[in-house]
Parts: sequence; structure tokens; C-alpha cells
Amino acid sequence: MDSLTHIVLGACIGEALAGKYLGKKAMILGIIGQSIPDIDFISGIWLTGTDQIMAHRAFTHSILFAVIVTLLLSWISARILHLHNVRLRKYILLFSVNIFVHIFIDTFNAYGTALLSPFSDTRYSFNTLFVADPLFSIGPFAACMWLWFTKQRSLRNTIVALAGIVYCIFYIGYAVYNKTTADKALARTLSEKHIPSSGYISTPTLFNTWLWFMVVKQPQGYQVGYRSVFDKQENITLHYIPRNDSLLSQAASPKDLHDLLKFANGYYTVEKWHDTLTMNILRFGQTGWQDSSTRFAFYYLLNQPGGNTLVTQRGRFKGMDAHSISRFIQRIKGY
Repeated sequence: MDSLTHIVLGACIGEALAGKYLGKKAMILGIIGQSIPDIDFISGIWLTGTDQIMAHRAFTHSILFAVIVTLLLSWISARILHLHNVRLRKYILLFSVNIFVHIFIDTFNAYGTALLSPFSDTRYSFNTLFVADPLFSIGPFAACMWLWFTKQRSLRNTIVALAGIVYCIFYIGYAVYNKTTADKALARTLSEKHIPSSGYISTPTLFNTWLWFMVVKQPQGYQVGYRSVFDKQENITLHYIPRNDSLLSQAASPKDLHDLLKFANGYYTVEKWHDTLTMNILRFGQTGWQDSSTRFAFYYLLNQPGGNTLVTQRGRFKGMDAHSISRFIQRIKGY
């Protein structure tokens, strides 16, 4: 998820677990614990291209990292704060819950997390939450603001903190329900139209869990379409997109190609834009939703390595204006 969500959720968890003993320090430590896995952004200073892609949400989002850093931060906090009424296990609980919650929530995004790094580079992703979802963040944000600016400590602080946390739990459940609804609609479409498939994925569109981008894998390409949980019609309109594997031989770097194929996990297309060879990772969706020819949000230049910066959200907001936003809202509503 985005950094703001992790910050406010970390503050709520800190308050709920240790606010009684540490006061507002518990919120600060919660923010540190919830934010620490994202130190992988530092790798962008010296890593480029697919090295940076593969490093993001890798070791710093692994179970091993969570255990090591929990113990380290707990020991440092106990030594610095030196509060006799707070035992080391209280710090361990505060940091472990926050770090593991961060990692767990990030598995619901399309990027995926390498939970077993460095022993395995397999990425785990439920494709259930968009990386920034205002409705997911608003609950813990409101709770965090109340907790931070209130001066008097009381049982209400714990209740407000728990309310922010419970809100996130229910929202994740709601997102899973919406995804399941969209997946069932896709399964019906494939069955009724006798469309062959070797698997499919669904991923949420921009800032919501109501409109889903659907990708059906076939031998030489994919059928793609959109499904809103508010759609009245039963079947999903699908459009075919070729994979174009034959173009992969023109890639400039075998290593880049190897990394991208692993990262794509079977869902990618290759395109030629004039003299530029690009590879799209489909689970990040398209930059628009009006037609199937819209470019994908994640594309990598296979023959121009120097042009690969901010690859996961290229052009995400290109062409966004009042009219396109209105059409997007109407599509979410099922029109």
C-alpha cells in the first residue's frame, strides 16, 4: 500500500498495543515499524532497470527480514527509552505486529511480495487492493488524527485505535468479496461462451475495489475485459490481445528478459512501437478502460534500457480530465 496508509495504520496499532505504557511514543514506534519494510526504496539510488524491479518488495518484505528487524528495533527501543515498566516483549509485540501487517497488506497489491526471500524469489499476490485506495485509508487516517491531537489519555484512545484497525480488516474482507463476485461473473462468461482458458487473473482498477480488470490466458494471447460489481448484464465483453512471443528474440538484454518473464508470471504481451520494443506486465492493468487498445500501466523498453524509469505507473493519469473521470465513475456504477 501507499506510505500514508502504512503510517496511519502503524500509529493505530502502536496505540492499541502500547499506548497505555508509552503514550504517543507508541504511535511513533508503530509508524517506524509499519514503515521500515519500505526502506527498499533506497535501492533505487544504485539499482536500475530490472534489478530495481526485482529488489522492490523483496528481502525487506520477507518473513526473515521481519524477524531480524523486529528483534533489532525492539532492543534499540528498550535501550533508548529505558522505561522500567515496559518489558522487552512489549516492544517485540509492537514491532512484530506492525512489520508483519505491512507485509501481509502488501500481498493484496498487484506487485507481490517475496515472502520467502532470500531462499525463494517467488512473489505472492492476491491482486485484491489497488496500491492506493482512499476508502481503505480513510478509517485509520481519521483514527490517527483523533489520537494524535487528543491530549487526555483514556480508554477511548484504545477504542478509537481498534476502530481504525477493524475498519481495515472489514475493508479487506469487502474487497475479497468484490473480487470473488467479479471472478464468478468471468467464470460464467467463459462457460457460457465456451471460451478456452488456461487460467485467468483479476485486478482492481484505479483507487477502488468495484471495477475489475480481467485477463484470460490462452495459448497465443489473452482475452481482456472489465467487470463492475454493479453490472446488470451477466456476461463480460472480452477482447483478444496477442502475446507476440516471437518478438522476444529482439530484446537487447537476456538478463532483463529473464527477470521480466519471472516477474510477469505468465501474463505479459510484447509490442513494437515504431522502433521501440516493449513488454507489458498485464496484472497492473491499463492506463484507461474505454477500449482494449489502451496502453498498459506497466511496460518495459526491451531495446532502450536507459528509458526505464517509473515503470509500474507510466501514463497512469495520462488523458485524465473531468470527462474521463465522469466516464470512469459511470463505468464503476455499471453503465
